[in-house]
Amino acid sequence: MAYLARFYDPQDEQLPSLLARNKTDSEALTEQVRSILAAVQEEGDEALFRFAKQFDKASLSELRVSEKEILDAEGRVPDDLKQALAVAYHNIKAFHARQRPGGEQLVVAPGVELSRKIVPIQRVGLYIPGGTAPLFSTTLMLAVPAQVALCPSVVLCTPPDSDGNVHPAILYAASMCGVKEIYKIGGAQAIAAMAYGTPSIEAVDKIFGPGNQYVTEAKIQVSGSCCAIDMPAGPSEVMVLASPASNPSYVASDLLSQAEHGRDSQAMLVVCAEQTQGFAFLDRVEQAMEDQLATLGRQEYLLSSLAGSRAFVHPDLKRCAALANAYAAEHLIINMNDEKTENRVLQWIVNAGSIFLGPYSCESAGDYASGTNHTLPTNGWARSYSGVSTDSFLKKITVQKLSREGLEGLAPTLLVMAQQEKLTAHRNAVAIRLGGER
Repeated sequence: MAYLARFYDPQDEQLPSLLARNKTDSEALTEQVRSILAAVQEEGDEALFRFAKQFDKASLSELRVSEKEILDAEGRVPDDLKQALAVAYHNIKAFHARQRPGGEQLVVAPGVELSRKIVPIQRVGLYIPGGTAPLFSTTLMLAVPAQVALCPSVVLCTPPDSDGNVHPAILYAASMCGVKEIYKIGGAQAIAAMAYGTPSIEAVDKIFGPGNQYVTEAKIQVSGSCCAIDMPAGPSEVMVLASPASNPSYVASDLLSQAEHGRDSQAMLVVCAEQTQGFAFLDRVEQAMEDQLATLGRQEYLLSSLAGSRAFVHPDLKRCAALANAYAAEHLIINMNDEKTENRVLQWIVNAGSIFLGPYSCESAGDYASGTNHTLPTNGWARSYSGVSTDSFLKKITVQKLSREGLEGLAPTLLVMAQQEKLTAHRNAVAIRLGGER
C-alpha cells in the first residue's frame, strides 16, 4: 500500500504547494477563536465553565486544581514512569541550566559603561495539551526552563478529562518543577484566560506551549493585543532526510511516530538518490510502515496524517538540503547512514526547529528525555523563530552609566546627531548638563 505521494526532482515553482501544511479553513478558524476569546474577556470564569462543558464534556465546580489533587496524583503515577520522569527532568534541567546567560559589561570609552541586566519574566503561563494524549513531557519542557530562569510566578493550564480530572502524570511533573498554580482549562479559552485574566486567574506576561490550530490561532490573536507568546506552535511535523543506505525500518518508525500526534500532523521524507533507486527505497520504507502499522494504535490519526504527507526523491545532496530549508521543519532528522554525509548536510541547514543527526537520533529522544526542548516552531516558522529555551523566559535590560567625562567625550557626536534629526529637546538634554549651549 502507498502511504506517501511521491515526487521526483520537484521544481521551485512546485514547492509552495508540495510543501504546504495540513490546514483547516483558516477564515472559519479565525472567527471561531475570536468569539471564544471575546467570551472569556467579557464573561470571565463563567465562559470557562461553559467551554469546559462544551469542549471537554466536563462539569466543573472549580477551575483550579486543588492541593489535594496534586498530592494524590503522586500515588497514581507508576514507579517506572516516576523513574523515567526523573531521568528526563535531570537531562532537561542540565541542558537548560547551561543556557542561562550572564550579563555583559563593557566600557566603550572612558566614563561610558554599558551592561545588560538579565531578569526573569515575572509571570508566565504554560499550556499543556491534553486532548488526544496527556503530554506530561511538555510539562517538563516548559516548567523546567521556567524553573531554571527563576520565574517567580508560573501558571499551568491543561484540559481536564470528562470527569473533570487532570492526568496525574501532568500534575506530578508540574510538582517536580515547583508549579502549584494549575487550572483545568484547555483550548483557545485557556489562552484567553491567561492573556486577559479572569476573577480566578491573574493574567500572565507571556504564554508558552504547543497546541492544535485553535490554540495556535488564539496565541497569535492575543499576541497582537496584550500578551507575548513563545512562538506559533501548532500541529506537529517532521521531515526525514535519508538515502538508500538508510535503514528503511528506522525511517518508517520516525515518520509514524510523528504522524500519530494528530490528524493534521505531517511526516515528510526526502531521499537523496536517482529516481529508480530512490523509488525502490520508498517501496521498502512503505513496506516497513505497513508492517509497523499492524502493531500500532491511534490508527485514525496515523492514516489521516499520512494522507497529507509526501515523499521527494532527488539525486543532488545540496538540493535535498535546500528542500529541508524550504520546508523549515519543526523536527528535522538527518539519517543518511553515513556520518560524513550527515555532517555535510548539517552545515547547509539553516531552517529547522530541532535537528536529529544520525540513525540512532530518533525524534522520540528529543520529545522526551535527551535534554533538548520539544516546544518548537511549526508551519515554517523555523525560518525566524527558535524553539523554547531558558532564554525564552528571560528579559535583557540594557544599562548605561555615563560620568561627566563620558558625556563630554560623547557630546560632539550626540549634539550633531540631534541637530541633524531636528530634535532640539534631545540636543538640550546634552547641552544643559555641560553648561548650556555648545
